[in-house]
Amino acid sequence: MTGPLAIIGGGNMARAILTRAADAGILPGGFVVADPSPDCRAAFPSAVETATDAVRWLIDREESPGDGRIMLAVKPQVLPEIARELGPAIARANWGPSRCVISILAGATQATIRASFANKARVVRVMPNTPALVGRGMAAICAADDVEAADRVFAKSLFEAVGTVIEIDESNMDAFTALGGSGPAYVFLLAEAMAAAGERAGLSPEHALLTARETVAGSGLLLASSTELPSELRSRVTSKGGTTAAGLAVMLEAGLPEIVVQGVIAARDRGQELARLAQT
Repeated sequence: MTGPLAIIGGGNMARAILTRAADAGILPGGFVVADPSPDCRAAFPSAVETATDAVRWLIDREESPGDGRIMLAVKPQVLPEIARELGPAIARANWGPSRCVISILAGATQATIRASFANKARVVRVMPNTPALVGRGMAAICAADDVEAADRVFAKSLFEAVGTVIEIDESNMDAFTALGGSGPAYVFLLAEAMAAAGERAGLSPEHALLTARETVAGSGLLLASSTELPSELRSRVTSKGGTTAAGLAVMLEAGLPEIVVQGVIAARDRGQELARLAQT
């Protein structure tokens, strides 16, 4: 059954997910968004100011306690504040023995979220990335053992509305975050460097930026639509003794592939460190 959904946090990611999910008919039970910002609330057809108001809306529309779901879409550091605010609601009988809580809070583990909700939450942890804002997102989902099949299907459908979803073990969430969550920043850095290189090579700033932007965007679409490996696509562009080969030779000699690997590993390690700090 698809019951009502309450979203705590009305930022860009929540807006992208809810808009596309509603258009796809994934939210027949309706939804409400809680956000203290009037500007954020104005972007949604149903919005309230506080998490308490959102849960009250949710419970009023349930067929039985616990049918409705909650999605956390706030900054990770706000979780303790949300937990304190919802404490009285969680203690009441109409909260139910447990309810599904979908979290996109970076670094907040299932155990941390479950404890924040007085162990009355079935936690689905999700890490989306910012291309979800244009319907080309990549997300990873890991569901706790007590998550019901309907909860898992619902959570996956939400994020499939804005891109591609994989299911992984929570032990791999930091690795995914380092690659998929942080990955757009790596691509943007590459585009930034390409634009700067174009200027140095003689293009105007406007033409260099446009060329870098469209080359990265077009290459990404080609990669996404192809069944070939990235190395195979790269080989197709590279003629022996040509301009591409000359450029790649310099990048490879400088160790670009290994630098990228080291960056992803550093991001993964930092994610693990932040998770440990959140539990202390």
